[in-house]
Amino acid sequence: MRLYSLSVLYKGDPKALLLRAAYDVSTFSFFQRTSVQEFMTFTSQLIVERSEKGSRASVKEQGYLCHVYVRNDSLAGVVIADSEYPSRVAFTLLEKVLDDFSKQVDSIHWPVGSSAASHYTALDGYLSTYQNPREADPMSKVQAELDETKIILHNTMESLLERGEKIDDLVSKSEVLGIQSKAFYKTARKQNSCCAVM
Repeated sequence: MRLYSLSVLYKGDPKALLLRAAYDVSTFSFFQRTSVQEFMTFTSQLIVERSEKGSRASVKEQGYLCHVYVRNDSLAGVVIADSEYPSRVAFTLLEKVLDDFSKQVDSIHWPVGSSAASHYTALDGYLSTYQNPREADPMSKVQAELDETKIILHNTMESLLERGEKIDDLVSKSEVLGIQSKAFYKTARKQNSCCAVM
């Protein structure tokens, strides 16, 4: 899971204006980085221009997903990530970034892209923080913990079932236990196994 680009744009008529952007192109070849960054900027502007105000969308291109959120006030954000990055986390990030940007940069500066937008420096921090969605997003962290607990519980149940099967074998082979003890064990076993594990 990886984030490559986080951009804040203004949806003008007819063009989208890039106000601020942060990129992580470290996984690309050194000689390709400038071209990749320019392509991400172009793609972000194009997606915002073709999106309606008040909309959210995800556009898939090869192994990448471009998540776009255009607010009703024409402020827009685009995240470019790999296809494994959770969409919910990407849209949470976009909402946080756009709220933060609108609080720090007055809306009169958006259509002209003045120097006030260039003083907004939080994008790099957001980009690095959200590289690991499990750490950045509380819901993802809880989901990961639940998945781990589920795996542990499943393994524990499997080991208990294996142990239970071995005990059954021992009881049936035992010569010391009487017929009544074996009958009691089998009845108790049936009573305790009312719930099947899937």
